Amino acid sequence: MQKIINELQLKNKTVLIRADFNVPFKGDVISDDNRIIQALPTIKHALKEGAKVVLFSHLGKIKHKLSPEEVDAAKKKNNMVIVYRRLVELFGADKVKFSEEPSGDSVNALVKTLKPGEILLLQNTRYEKGEEKNDPELAQKWASFADVFVMDAFGSAHRAHASTYGVPELLKKAGKEVAIGFLVEKE
Repeated sequence: MQKIINELQLKNKTVLIRADFNVPFKGDVISDDNRIIQALPTIKHALKEGAKVVLFSHLGKIKHKLSPEEVDAAKKKNNMVIVYRRLVELFGADKVKFSEEPSGDSVNALVKTLKPGEILLLQNTRYEKGEEKNDPELAQKWASFADVFVMDAFGSAHRAHASTYGVPELLKKAGKEVAIGFLVEKE
């Protein structure tokens, strides 16, 4: 049976939450923030329990088979900064940080600076070529800084991507806890 986030001890742990922030938007304005709002109970619970929260999600489509110019245009269009701005409105600028990169040394450095009760939102997971292919190296990059993984992206839970399948499998093998969030439990 799958554990639920409220069954875990989260104090001082880095909790990696796979959310579904694939919100509709035009330009840099979100037209419906329901997916962000639906993720709040899980995020707030982790914060209340003293966790350091790292959020990651996809936003839109990025087809890496296209030309480099088309890929760059898709990345610019589907930049997670619009979700970051909404999270700042909800939690305050002092609580939320943003990584322009979805993985790598800059992300690891930002994770290390997180304090309990703070949030780090990573850039769009689909910026990474290996996300939709469940690339094991990419999954390892994300899993490397997580103490706990929480799946709260109901709309993406069926996909075998690095962020939805690869990371939790690696953490389970390492003896770390994996759970579902309140949104996935409700669904």
